[in-house]
Amino acid sequence: MLVLINARSDFKLWQPAGVKMADEEIDKKAKAPIYFPSIPPKAPLQAQSYSRSVQEAPYRALSGVVPDGKNPERHPESPRCRIRRQTGLTNRWRLPESLYSDLLGSSQALKAINMPFNQSLVEAITAEGPKQSMHIDMSAPYTFRLVGDRSNTFPNFPVQRSKTALEAMSYFPPQAVRPKSIPDPAGPVKQFVPKSARPETPKDIFLYHSKKSMSFVGPDVLLKALGMDWELHRPFLQKSEELTQLLKISEDPKAQKYFRSPVSETLDKYIIKSNFYSNEYKESERKPMTVEPMEDDDQAKSLDHPAHISEKRVGSLSVIHLHIDDPLVTQRAMAIALGNLYHDDLDVDLSDVAGVLAAAAALGFKQLMEGCGTIMLKSINYRTVCQYHLAASKYHQEHVVLACERWLELNLIPELSMHIQLREMSSELLQKILKSSRLFTYNEFSVYRNLSYWLFLQLNPQMQLMPSHSTVLSYFNSLPKTCSFLETDDGQIYAPLFSSVRMHGIIDATNIQDMRIMNIIPQSWMVNLLSQHYLALQEGGDMTSLKQFSVSAVRQGFIVDDEPHYHSEILSLHGFHFELRAIRQDTENHTYQFYMQRLKPGDPILSFRQCERHTFSMRPDREVCYSITVQYLHKGEHHMESTGTLSQKFGLGEKTSKSQVISIDNLKKPIYVSYALMFPPS
Repeated sequence: MLVLINARSDFKLWQPAGVKMADEEIDKKAKAPIYFPSIPPKAPLQAQSYSRSVQEAPYRALSGVVPDGKNPERHPESPRCRIRRQTGLTNRWRLPESLYSDLLGSSQALKAINMPFNQSLVEAITAEGPKQSMHIDMSAPYTFRLVGDRSNTFPNFPVQRSKTALEAMSYFPPQAVRPKSIPDPAGPVKQFVPKSARPETPKDIFLYHSKKSMSFVGPDVLLKALGMDWELHRPFLQKSEELTQLLKISEDPKAQKYFRSPVSETLDKYIIKSNFYSNEYKESERKPMTVEPMEDDDQAKSLDHPAHISEKRVGSLSVIHLHIDDPLVTQRAMAIALGNLYHDDLDVDLSDVAGVLAAAAALGFKQLMEGCGTIMLKSINYRTVCQYHLAASKYHQEHVVLACERWLELNLIPELSMHIQLREMSSELLQKILKSSRLFTYNEFSVYRNLSYWLFLQLNPQMQLMPSHSTVLSYFNSLPKTCSFLETDDGQIYAPLFSSVRMHGIIDATNIQDMRIMNIIPQSWMVNLLSQHYLALQEGGDMTSLKQFSVSAVRQGFIVDDEPHYHSEILSLHGFHFELRAIRQDTENHTYQFYMQRLKPGDPILSFRQCERHTFSMRPDREVCYSITVQYLHKGEHHMESTGTLSQKFGLGEKTSKSQVISIDNLKKPIYVSYALMFPPS
């Protein structure tokens, strides 16, 4: 092979060793015309600057005012370079000026940054095209472009982290009826379900469970329930009290004719977990299976008779009927409950445990009910707590009901109030939790805000996402102003809920203004709230209208769930300011100390706004009734430590300003700390 070297217009040919060429041949080759491809033309500067300005416009607009106070210049407009103010979701914000308070422009600019490509553009980029499918290698046979060659813009399956577990695993059934996962030292292995797999039916789920313990073919009991025929086996029905009772009063087994396809018969022989959910059984599932009285073969059969597509079989069966009128008992839940009759180890998925509990109660399957209760206790969270409480209350699982209520007492305000599952909570349960002495709350306005959010979701059941505070504020502000919402016909049923709020504990002016704008509570309640604040300030902090500490004390709390060993908050009430403290003393024993301390005017811990705007009482001492409560959950069990109701005179001196210190060992995070205060007449 010859390599041509061009240097100062002198052409030289490199000649491999052992090869000689004549001088004429070399001169002839050197003088031959040489082809160089032309350099592609550069893009016009105007087009480059326009693309650059469009790309940088949303970033410049969101960056705010520039230091020199000058707005960046726009790109000059032309027929090909247009500056559009109103753009769609798939376009970009094209104005570089600062947005200031332009909320619509800010939203549009954020969309331009967060969504640079839309779905149509992604499909266009990854679509089959002449350039992408070009047959470049002429020596290789032509092959069509495969899906795997394209860029994977949206991953279709999770990445497996454990090669050992992956090699040991075969194909898993869908999540609802999956077997026990193989342990993975690197973490849980997510299960992959192909897109082509058909959705499992209740019959599939029942067969999956029942085949674990069956070594024979042929049912001897036929259960008719929920519009389906369930083929059962008598030895396994002893776990169900209801089915056992139905068998006792049923007729003796007699010959029954039923039709079953040959493909379905093979399911009894070789169904296993690894290939049960393949597409081979689509046709067998579609074929009906019915039970009819014995009839003559010569009798005319209708066109939809199963004998036209299935094989006739005769077996000795006992037919029992179970009537279930419970919306929680679905065919899927019944399939899982009946399937668990065939094996001792319970196999119930978290998403089905509430329905399976209902089905187990209908069947009188006590072992399964206890197992469902154990699963519920270990999986209570904001997604499941309302469903679990409803099912456990209906089917007398008192320990699950108690665990759900304890979880709600601690997490209603800090966690459930932030998610859409708040709307699933019943008004009776919500009122019970709000009146509980163990309720944790950041402050009294948090209780009112949680109620307003819950009320908004009840009035707008079509909402799919948790609304913002401005949305809730605007909605209630848009209602008629003739009277408050609780005074209307639709709002009277919610009055007991709002009466559970300790209105006198809402002391921030901004929060009171939001309550006035919402116009949910009656005007008389607002007047009473402001009157109590005014009288307390005039009388040196005395709360003369409050008598009972357990239902009238002003609460404030915080959660200890981070590494810093010191946590502090300020509680300001009628001119008196207290610092609420939590200090970690011992890391090994997880020992914490909790107490409160009165602050002097101008204390360094107070903010400048608090020192400048807030009221300060100069009384040398102040009689205070208070309590400190510490709660936490560990392994599903609720733990609570409290000082009880204490009374102490807080002064401004170093010795008299500090409350009693409560020290607790072996605390488990998160720790819910609540302080309650009330100023009795003094």
